[in-house]
Amino acid sequence: MDEHFITRAFVSAHDDRAVERLAARLGPGPFSLVLLFVSPEADVAAFVADATRIWQGARIAGCTTAGEISGAGYDEGSIVAIGFHTRHFAAETLLIPDLSQLVAKDLSEALLQIRHSLARDHGHLQEEFALLLVDGLSAREDELASALAAGTGTMPLIGGSAGDGVNFRETLVFDGKQILANAAVISILRGACPLQVFKMDHIRPTQRRMVVTQADPASRIVRQINAEPAVHEYARLIGMQPESVNILTFAIHPLTVRMGERHHVRAIQRVLPSGELLFFAAIDEGMVLTIAEPEDLVDHLGSELQALRQPGDPIAVLGFDCILRRIEAQEKQMTGRVSKLLREHGVIGFSTYGEQIGPMHINHTMTGFAFYPPGTVIPGSDP
Repeated sequence: MDEHFITRAFVSAHDDRAVERLAARLGPGPFSLVLLFVSPEADVAAFVADATRIWQGARIAGCTTAGEISGAGYDEGSIVAIGFHTRHFAAETLLIPDLSQLVAKDLSEALLQIRHSLARDHGHLQEEFALLLVDGLSAREDELASALAAGTGTMPLIGGSAGDGVNFRETLVFDGKQILANAAVISILRGACPLQVFKMDHIRPTQRRMVVTQADPASRIVRQINAEPAVHEYARLIGMQPESVNILTFAIHPLTVRMGERHHVRAIQRVLPSGELLFFAAIDEGMVLTIAEPEDLVDHLGSELQALRQPGDPIAVLGFDCILRRIEAQEKQMTGRVSKLLREHGVIGFSTYGEQIGPMHINHTMTGFAFYPPGTVIPGSDP
């Protein structure tokens, strides 16, 4: 990590002096934006209050996590801070305080106004991009991503859904001093560092398919599959007993939906007491789902991270990694090897309840940005 562009720091979520230690490790700045990924084990309110006091001149955006990606690789019970230095980055944030009251036109206008303002005042910073953090229990990520599309246009947008470990009780986002559920914050930046968007997906579809025959799309609940109780039919198709199905099952036997030529995971969050399936992403009656199987996570991750070095070594890699990938790594005893790769390639970020890339909300992926020194030529971009 180059201290003159983007810096990072990590501390225990139980450290009484967490903010002071993070500030010392990030360095003096000044920063245009400080991102904070906070374990739900922390006293979030106290931490955010301290953070806004320490980094008074910076925009502050963050969320709770389903696990962190720190200097140790996969981490838990920690806080990750990422500082974008003012000399090379300009940033503004836009808080969306109530996801049940989305108005696409208003969002687009607000985004375009911020983008125009940044372009006017910081036109010498050529790279424009956005980071989205959203309540992972809101069930509004798909609607939000769609609503943002007109305002973001071709600007790269990447993000993650806030988590709560594996508790699924409360997920929070924050913008400055404001800490909210059922909300989102989008950070819009202009920077001097060329960047590359990535989406890592080691899931491959099989020939086994099913149809959603009864669902509650607003709540992302599937009641019946192939006209049978949802969990029973899902279990039958993967060769398990319904009572044995749990979050580990969903990581090993994900479901995908075909969009154009590609399959995207529609991940199951949990089995409800009724035997219905609650999903992390949009679902609807008539949707054809395909059972998928994961390739080797370690081999795939290593190959993808190595590919990010083709333009040159990144100065930072920011990753939003689905909780199901972490669970799969734990189940297959790959956590150490995955962490080693993340550590060696300097990946920082958090484990999510869903990932955003452009106008799409997806699951079972790692999305993110790789940042490079000024002057680096990114394949496929204009010199």
